[in-house]
Amino acid sequence: MTCASLNPLPAATLADRIDALLPQTQCTQCDYAGCRPYAEAIAGGTAQINRCPPGGTEGIRELAALLDRRPLPLDPACGVERPLKVAVIDEALCIGCTLCIQACPVDCIVGAPRKMHTVIASQCTGCDLCVAPCPTDCVVMVEVQPARNWTRADANAARRRHAERAARQERLRLRDEHRLAGKAVAKLAELDASDDLSAEQLARKKAVVQAAIDRARARRATTPSPDPTA
Repeated sequence: MTCASLNPLPAATLADRIDALLPQTQCTQCDYAGCRPYAEAIAGGTAQINRCPPGGTEGIRELAALLDRRPLPLDPACGVERPLKVAVIDEALCIGCTLCIQACPVDCIVGAPRKMHTVIASQCTGCDLCVAPCPTDCVVMVEVQPARNWTRADANAARRRHAERAARQERLRLRDEHRLAGKAVAKLAELDASDDLSAEQLARKKAVVQAAIDRARARRATTPSPDPTA
């Protein structure tokens, strides 16, 4: 039985309501790329409601109530409930590689290449994703002191930062594609002006460059524009 059969709302609206109940830690412990993909999978009937350790037992109960289902125990394959933790960087060991910055789904790590990094603890979701990439093991997860629960306000702020990061990454990707496409067009003009190639060589090289241009245009045509307000 799918969620659609339990709720008359359209799938997108149901996914929105499910996503609103998830903690937005973006930790991927559910085996999905983030909270929104997991919400869409639940709405589509392809994922169970018990795959979110940060949401824990209370989160499962909220999802069960929304979907009119019976609560399930947390799937141990996804992890266990634990106190709220945040990442801390040992500044003496940090080499400024930026790998933790690239891994952070909510942009809560500040730093620059070959400069010491630091975590904005108040914005850290405790996702743990910055720990594994660190080549010097200088990132550790520590329990928040004084201990507190993750709140709905925390989740909403994390969702916003995650969306802003995704929008920025998409803008940068499209900018780079536009720049490379410009270089490809310039290369075509350069080939047209060349006297050093046979007609066959010229046609072959132009075909390769044109194919690259066409692929870039096709990607841009199928990629939604990022929200300019993000």
